[in-house]
Amino acid sequence: MSQFVVAALYHFARLPDCAELREPLLAVCRQAGVHGTLLLAAEGINGTIAGTRAGIDAVLAHLRADPRLAGLEHKESPATELPFARLKVKLKQEIVTMGVPGIDPARIVGTYVDPQQWNELLTQPDVLVIDTRNDYEVKIGTFENAVSPGTHSFREFPDYVERELRGQEKRPIAMFCTGGIRCEKATAYLRERGFEQVYHLRGGILKYLEEVPAEQSLWNGECYVFDDRVAVGHGLQPGKACRCDACGEPLTPEEQRSADYEPGIHCPHCVAALTPARRAMLEMRRAQRDTSRYSA
Repeated sequence: MSQFVVAALYHFARLPDCAELREPLLAVCRQAGVHGTLLLAAEGINGTIAGTRAGIDAVLAHLRADPRLAGLEHKESPATELPFARLKVKLKQEIVTMGVPGIDPARIVGTYVDPQQWNELLTQPDVLVIDTRNDYEVKIGTFENAVSPGTHSFREFPDYVERELRGQEKRPIAMFCTGGIRCEKATAYLRERGFEQVYHLRGGILKYLEEVPAEQSLWNGECYVFDDRVAVGHGLQPGKACRCDACGEPLTPEEQRSADYEPGIHCPHCVAALTPARRAMLEMRRAQRDTSRYSA
């Protein structure tokens, strides 16, 4: 039985007083016993937290008590252990960093498509489907026929648009991401640049995996998440992907079966850079972690 609730949330809203919101929010989170990370910026709030049912409800109620955040939506998934070790509430310039001034999803954004209608849009031959996530996320799983920009940071997305999408301003473009936040900013960017038919998946991949049955799904693989679960599948159940303890790269089940994967020491992505000194350090760290785990 799942003891904990993981809540992914975001909301674009004008919060010029975001610095003043930090300490009260931090106090509520601590009292509620939740862990995770929340980002506050003048453009809104973003983050993922985990805790008991009562703890998550208390934090969400505190946030929605601010009229500017009353429309905040969140996605939930179960966890048998807390997937975060600590709590952080940070002030940032952007809640999702694109690095382009003036992009405001609270003012202009693409057309939302609910998970139940997403398959119909994806199967239209003239629609360009873009996965706005980064390459290390895409390799764990993505939608059928989706194009990956090949980015390692969302800051690279505007360059991709100018390089690859110019001249396609009238073509229908459908975009998606993990929880919806990157899509909101990506669609706002495209709309600002003159693209006319821009769509995005409401609630992101997480909402799709929660609501669309596996037998009707056009999703292949698992969805990378930024916590200790690493990935989730249909029904938001924990997936089989893991993370390399040596370099942090997420690993598919196929990569975990590679001869170049040794848990805690190296994976196919970092084995070439492994030196004898680094191996000794990683072996010591692995032994300490194993000792701690068995004595707990």
